[in-house]
Amino acid sequence: MKLTGIIAYPITPFTKDGTQPDLNKLAHNIELLLQNGCDAIAPLGSTGESAYLSFAEWQQVAQHSVQVVAGCVPVIIGISELTTEQAIHKARFAEEIGADAIMVIPVSYWKLTDDEICGYYKAIAAEVSLPVMIYNNPATSGVDMSPELIVKMFRGIPQITMVKESTGDIQRMHKIHQLSSGELPFYNGSNPLALEALCAGASGWCTAAPNLLGMLPKELFSHIQAGDLQAAKENFYRQLPLLSFIVSGGLPKTVKAGLALKGVEVGQPPRKPLTAANEQEIATLSRLLKQILPE
Repeated sequence: MKLTGIIAYPITPFTKDGTQPDLNKLAHNIELLLQNGCDAIAPLGSTGESAYLSFAEWQQVAQHSVQVVAGCVPVIIGISELTTEQAIHKARFAEEIGADAIMVIPVSYWKLTDDEICGYYKAIAAEVSLPVMIYNNPATSGVDMSPELIVKMFRGIPQITMVKESTGDIQRMHKIHQLSSGELPFYNGSNPLALEALCAGASGWCTAAPNLLGMLPKELFSHIQAGDLQAAKENFYRQLPLLSFIVSGGLPKTVKAGLALKGVEVGQPPRKPLTAANEQEIATLSRLLKQILPE
């Protein structure tokens, strides 16, 4: 499977009592992302509060996402687990429900060695036939995979076919390209790096931005594909203030607050200990949205 373009992250809305995912609101959010030109849907990432869901809730969100997308675009299910066993349970479930790929990030309490990380991915890949996207985001996982390790696993584990790089270091992407002789597709996972990464040959941009910015992320990708750097720069710098803010403010609360400002029902605030956006953050979001997308 060759993925290109905008890989979008939905939120996980919760019911009024906060006890379970609100699947109707989830469907609405996914439909919004599809309307905004997204090329793939990736539920259960950081934006989707995957770390704060029970296994049963994770299953609900995964299955409903596949059903709502209904084959319109690929669905990439996020898996982030401390234990290999639980990651395998989720990978098997993703395959059973018809997901197109899995995005896997190891999470660390004890610092993992390269051999332990390799073993984690090998064990998961051995249990499913789905393509695997390596997800490197040390800020959330506590695991930083070097380009050398990533390419080694790509060479040694056939199901690993792509990597999402979220360190915000463009040199990591250059190194992955060089070490893999351009054979390993890389995807940008750092919003403020989108322009540089796409210019450097990233196959796509993994982002929650289409929730708030409509077609602008897809238009950026299209400008780069067309070789129109001037239009790409104008598009990117228009988006950049909000891209930076939602990352620094915390994706679940800022994306949910931004959607609410746009009139999209998002259910309850993020799961505790996460908090809802405060008045100052909501005011900043409102100002940025009006500047970027004037009515």
